[in-house]
Amino acid sequence: MTVDDCYQIGHVIKTHGLKGEVQLFFDVDNPLEYQEMESMLVQQNDSLIPFFIEHLQINPSKTIAKFEEVDDIEQAKSLVSCRLFLPLDVLPELKDGDYYLHQLVGMKLHDRGKYIGEVKELFEIGPQELISVIHQDKEILIPVKDEILKKVDLEENRIDAEIPEGLIDIYLEDED
Repeated sequence: MTVDDCYQIGHVIKTHGLKGEVQLFFDVDNPLEYQEMESMLVQQNDSLIPFFIEHLQINPSKTIAKFEEVDDIEQAKSLVSCRLFLPLDVLPELKDGDYYLHQLVGMKLHDRGKYIGEVKELFEIGPQELISVIHQDKEILIPVKDEILKKVDLEENRIDAEIPEGLIDIYLEDED
């Protein structure tokens, strides 16, 4: 399984105690939905390694996990900063019209009917989510907001948007 077959749910922040527990950050809408998880994939170097969960404690201030066969602080230290993934096929079904952010990558972006470019990447900068599109050989960052991305059609691989006037022009201006 590769990263392309998965979605990132978070990362390991630090060790917790001396018996192999780690503190996790879950970058998801509702961390409690993951309380009953039996395993997750931990990215170590370029590999995704399955780790079975001995126990998982999720509360508003922090999430503590104990993985099977990680029994001391030295083993836990090797997991710090590792990214955590789950396979795409475990994502919950969405209502019609809803989408996951990772599904935007590769879609064709149109502004008021005019083709702008293909979504290349997603960025999360603080609370702001942005899509990156290459237009006229320049990278353009577009906020992911309902007021801008009017319609996302997964079947047609198309995003219909109303990009604020002048936003694209800012990126196309020649740098002096």
